[in-house]
Amino acid sequence: MPITPLVPGSTFPEITVPQLGGGAMTLGLAGGDHDWQLVIVYRGKHCPVCTGYLQQFEKRRAEFDELGIELVAVSSDCEDRASDQIAQVKSTYRVGYGLSVDQMQQMGLMISGPHNGKDVAGPFAEPGLFVVDQDRNLRVMDISNVPFARPDINTLLLGLNFVRKKMNDGYAVSGNHM
Repeated sequence: MPITPLVPGSTFPEITVPQLGGGAMTLGLAGGDHDWQLVIVYRGKHCPVCTGYLQQFEKRRAEFDELGIELVAVSSDCEDRASDQIAQVKSTYRVGYGLSVDQMQQMGLMISGPHNGKDVAGPFAEPGLFVVDQDRNLRVMDISNVPFARPDINTLLLGLNFVRKKMNDGYAVSGNHM
């Protein structure tokens, strides 16, 4: 099935997944004192690059909080596999699991099969990053087909700080000219 990429400025799809620790979380719907949400899609337990990337976000979490941006992460892993990996990350942000192939397609993610990873149970999402505003509009996105091509967190923070400051000036979403 062909993947249809999301368009910046469009409404982020309503996707709900189980959350580690209980309950469920809706991606793109910020919680707590945050009005925006940064959704980090990671490959899963089999990916040590993902573990390192998630750890970098944990170290910088306070800076995202200052911008009013909640960090969340999600993978297609089952609960046990996700719990094992997140225990290594020592994440204090919310983490979802069980992302389905249909949900991956709704997000326009690249999808790989078991042949693309060691100790993989089934199809999994390649990395994606989505910043969703208070109206569920997609403000920033990055999709990759490999774990080693992801946005630099320093550059991402600088850019999001700029965008948040420019919001009052009517800063338009980039990348949606048709």
